[in-house]
Amino acid sequence: MAIYLVRHGQDEEGYRGGWSQRGLIDEGIRQAEKLGQYLNEHKHDFNIHRIVCSDLQRAYQTASILADKLSLPFHGSEDWREMNNGLLAGIPNSLAEEKFPGLYFSTLRMDERYPGGESPQENFQRIKKTFTRLCQDQLATNDHENVLVVTHGGVINIIYHLIKDMAWSNKNPFFPAANTGLHRVEFRDGRWEFTLENAAPHL
Repeated sequence: MAIYLVRHGQDEEGYRGGWSQRGLIDEGIRQAEKLGQYLNEHKHDFNIHRIVCSDLQRAYQTASILADKLSLPFHGSEDWREMNNGLLAGIPNSLAEEKFPGLYFSTLRMDERYPGGESPQENFQRIKKTFTRLCQDQLATNDHENVLVVTHGGVINIIYHLIKDMAWSNKNPFFPAANTGLHRVEFRDGRWEFTLENAAPHL
């Protein structure tokens, strides 16, 4: 039984991310197509039966491409979104610096919200709840049906901390999560553990 985590393909640079609805650039589309082709060529190894994703455009587009290559349904949800950065979502970096000088994810207190957004602690609790629910759903269903989650680097980083039982903070270094990199979490000996980290054999 496995949960596969994939970060979306490459999106536009020069803008604040978070809840941005900016989509993939051509390179990101190419990355997603290559991953979809790779997963399809090795579908008996991966045994993916369903795809869920963040409903933000860059993740939703990636999931759509993968679903098409694998002939699988996919479902988008707000639960898998990146940190809610409120008024900064999707605006050019230069404008963000002008309107909110020095305001970054890592400069927030754990209980301090982005203007119009959420705090790092709220972000963590949302992802913890979402991932825990997915794990419970997997344990309650067929042992041999795997799920693929298309989400964001910050989300995957929180999941690494959860699985490795590490205290998470917005000041911590990020675990590597390349665009369309593959991460696998498997249930072994009564616990979930990473058995594949940031793999990109398709690129």
